[in-house]
Amino acid sequence: MQYTTLGRSGLRVSQAGLGTMNFGTDPHAPTPESEAHRIIDTFLDTGHNFIDTANTYRGGTSEEVVGRAIAHRRAEVVLATKGAAPQGAGPNDRGLSRAHLTRALEASLRRLGTDYVDLYQCHVPDPDTPIDETMAALDDFVRSGKVRYIGCSNFTAAGIISAQWAAQRAGGTSFVSLQANYSLVTRAIEAEIVPSCRQHGLGILAYSPLGSGLLAGRYQRGIAPAVGSRLAQWAAMPSPMARAFVTGLLAERHFDIADEVNAVATELHTTAPTVALAWLRDRPGITSVILGPRSTEQLTANLAGLAFDLPKTISTRLDVVSQGTVTPAVNGQHNAA
Repeated sequence: MQYTTLGRSGLRVSQAGLGTMNFGTDPHAPTPESEAHRIIDTFLDTGHNFIDTANTYRGGTSEEVVGRAIAHRRAEVVLATKGAAPQGAGPNDRGLSRAHLTRALEASLRRLGTDYVDLYQCHVPDPDTPIDETMAALDDFVRSGKVRYIGCSNFTAAGIISAQWAAQRAGGTSFVSLQANYSLVTRAIEAEIVPSCRQHGLGILAYSPLGSGLLAGRYQRGIAPAVGSRLAQWAAMPSPMARAFVTGLLAERHFDIADEVNAVATELHTTAPTVALAWLRDRPGITSVILGPRSTEQLTANLAGLAFDLPKTISTRLDVVSQGTVTPAVNGQHNAA
């Protein structure tokens, strides 16, 4: 098992992270609790340790499921969650203010059944709250012992730099990680965000590594996403950004990339997801690739993909065919990983 320190910290995480957006207790959750427990046990039994959730996943029930599943193995887990997403209708029920983050963290700890999280992340930027206030609040969480490390998700390069400078001015805790949408069909972060992370000490946690399922063959050229699929749900949202994301992801160019991934997989006698995951694992700045399995079988296949030895010539070939891929975000957060 390979572990890497997370950014400019001493925290060691596995090259695979377990994303838990599919876990929940409602009847419509893609992964019921019993299967979620099997997935988590399999993940930990194979030596991986990084599990990521958020207070907005499945209305908070993802945190509850994760908390119950790891209760007897808490010391084995690098547990990450996120705050900022709306938790109510009130004006202070969202964002990165001290008022909201304090309540959000306490609620997450209750749902997770733990007295601390290893990594607490700002889920999305908040232009209405001064970054100095946010970083001071996060530093207080660390000093209280309720949080070990802090990170961000879906921040721009400028946002990352502003946050690190704010922490330095106050002599407080800095971010050690960034979660970002990154795959062969979503490489926009390479221009400015990856260099900023490397310069300012943030490890990159890549989510949606299979391009929201496009690189796994879940969507077909010229065919509308199936009813009930994630892209179909986004396409039906009133948000123009959500619809733009779907349109951008299903662009002809991205299907061309998916075709090349399939061709490579055939040549190497493996699967398209394996090729896509192995390519991403080797990108500069990547600390961990966050998988989002719905079943134990998917997890096992994805873990094998991350362990696959992708020839350098093939990686370069995929680099060339996918250069310049940019997909619009959904409310600045794609699938809110």
